Amino acid sequence: MKRWLFLASLLILAGYFIAGGVWLRPFGEPARSEMDRYFIEHAQTEVAANNVVTAIVFDYRGYDTLGEATVLFAAVVGVALLLRRARG
Repeated sequence: MKRWLFLASLLILAGYFIAGGVWLRPFGEPARSEMDRYFIEHAQTEVAANNVVTAIVFDYRGYDTLGEATVLFAAVVGVALLLRRARG
């Protein structure tokens, strides 16, 4: 009985998330904002970058990118320390 209740609640929850995702926005139609237009229009003049994605990642969000790189570096060092061989 508990197993059927668990499976039923899991299916209802999955259906809820799928229906919510379908209902929010049609597939392939991104949300537009005023910031999108600003970045597209001003990336060339403010940052002197031809690629808008590069301008956003490295110039507008530079500190955030530096923080992400630091976290990734710490994760790699942690995994390397865990997986290294102990020398006897």
